[in-house]
Amino acid sequence: MPRTHASAARRARSMTSQTFWMMFLTLGTMLVSVAAYAQEGKIIRSHGYSFYGDLKYPADYPYFDYVNPDAPKGGEIAISTLGTFDSMNPASRKGRAGALSHIMYESLLGEGVGGELAPADVYGESYCLLCESLEYPETKDWVIFHMRKDATFSTGDPVTAHDIVFSHNLLLDQGLKSYGDAVRKRIPKVEAIDDYTVKFYFTPGISRRSLISQVGGVPAWSKKWFDETGARLDESRLMTSPGSGPYMVEAVDVNRRIVYKRNPDYWGKDLPFNVGRNNFDTIRVEYFGDENSAFEAFKAGEYTFRVEGSSKKWASAYDFPKVAAGQVVKEELPDGAPPTPAGIVFNLGRDVLKDKRVRQAIALGYNFEWTNESLQFGLFKPRASFIQDTPLMATGKPQGMELALLEQLGDVVPAEMLTEDAVMPHSSDASRLLDRRNLRRAMKLLDDAGWAVGTDGKRYDASGQPLRLNFLMDSAGSPTLSAIVENFMSNLQNMGIDAVLERVDSSQFTARQRDRDYDLIYDQYPTFLGTGTGLAQFFGSEASGYSVFNPAGVASPMIDAIIEVSLAAQTKEEEDASLIALDRALRYEFFMIPTWYNDSFWTAYYDQYEHPENQPAYALGYLDFWWYNADKAAALRAAGALR
Repeated sequence: MPRTHASAARRARSMTSQTFWMMFLTLGTMLVSVAAYAQEGKIIRSHGYSFYGDLKYPADYPYFDYVNPDAPKGGEIAISTLGTFDSMNPASRKGRAGALSHIMYESLLGEGVGGELAPADVYGESYCLLCESLEYPETKDWVIFHMRKDATFSTGDPVTAHDIVFSHNLLLDQGLKSYGDAVRKRIPKVEAIDDYTVKFYFTPGISRRSLISQVGGVPAWSKKWFDETGARLDESRLMTSPGSGPYMVEAVDVNRRIVYKRNPDYWGKDLPFNVGRNNFDTIRVEYFGDENSAFEAFKAGEYTFRVEGSSKKWASAYDFPKVAAGQVVKEELPDGAPPTPAGIVFNLGRDVLKDKRVRQAIALGYNFEWTNESLQFGLFKPRASFIQDTPLMATGKPQGMELALLEQLGDVVPAEMLTEDAVMPHSSDASRLLDRRNLRRAMKLLDDAGWAVGTDGKRYDASGQPLRLNFLMDSAGSPTLSAIVENFMSNLQNMGIDAVLERVDSSQFTARQRDRDYDLIYDQYPTFLGTGTGLAQFFGSEASGYSVFNPAGVASPMIDAIIEVSLAAQTKEEEDASLIALDRALRYEFFMIPTWYNDSFWTAYYDQYEHPENQPAYALGYLDFWWYNADKAAALRAAGALR
């Protein structure tokens, strides 16, 4: 059962990364800058960035604490994915991009392979990669990045400030509309001060949250390549622009496989940021039409590493001979990140779903307890919160700083939110799919909402229109998810709802998902452990009509107000209180049926890979800081375990 639609290893990446990819000094100048510094007070110069200025790693750090600095380089890791692809442009608004197609591109502030956090043992901290330092005033009105002069694209061309300016503007002009609209209001100007110095200016009078992280995360694309080819960022294409990262495309076989190879001339291989990382010579992605064929291919050795998402397979399918012989390792590893807020999402743009009572009734058709025991082998826990099992999860009634925050917002906060416990999922009878108690509650809610039962047992409104809902699903998805949804739909039909399950192929699913052409869908929202301007794209009203990061289209004055307060927080305590309030408000608005979560990574791999003894909290890192053991690989080949 997939916990998310994306790879489990991407769940803890920063909100800046999810926004770019759910998607997308001359002497005279120095003198002017010095004068400006005098007016703005203290200038902070650093090798990394966090909003409060606290960094775990000092400027002279040799490597991240969790990596193996002596990890050998070499070998291949092969993974799988389902469905199809028709593009290698990760930022295109058209087509379906190939897996890991963003892997070639780096930013001023670095991240992990596959979009994971780097470093993966801290949250809210970023460290220089394409830059060697950054500077900004205490007011954070602007930021200057001093770039490394030895950074190059895979073509050998230097990565310059002009490429950063070009990439920033390209995202505004040809990237996602929700991104461009939001960023233009916050970042009115960017300039290349010289070939290796770039400055971003921020709009006066707005929150400084996420702005430096945002611009520090802009992927560096080659201006020269785009000028010479005439390519666009928003087009679907198999041709890839050169990147500056450790990997580049070696081979593309549409809908079958993609191979990335480590660049032997990678400019940054000796940086402390990269020590013990980027260890595989090649990363191969194999495509399959369905989950069963993918699993059989793993057993046969066609690919070598698997993050298991199916509880059924995890519980019962890893009994094949290679596991018994120790040739395939089945390992459960801790996951310290909050679980992705995945579940059954309501399209709030549909008139039939605007009434909260209707949504609450529909939710009562989901029986977690029966589903978990009957279809998921009892391996999951029920998810309630958008930041589950963290200190920021809203519990009980609001109190202290959170209560004061909600009270100061006035009438946008419903009175009952101040006195009632945070919304929790309903419980159900595990012994039967249709819980009669919940069915009665649902029927009353639908009656109260004006959906009466007709003579045929179906629900109709006063005008005679039937209560009809469609649930959009990817036909290449998990059989377990399909079974869960089918049983959920059966319960809806017992309520008198005309519930229809629509299975479409992967390309149609992607197109309809982007267009929000569904009533119900199994989807996800990003999790959060800190505040940032990305919250407005995920949950805010302004872009709710079209943001691909907001599949429900939630638009709530209360949520907007809480986000604004959160962005204005001046202390960590104020920020935490605002995020607890946000979690409470998101659950109150009820635009998603929370389903299940797992607090571990389920991994299975051929016994030729090794990882640090102590995994970092926020990443699994199998593409990032695991490594290949050549002796073990040779033994597997000699035994015939691998092809």
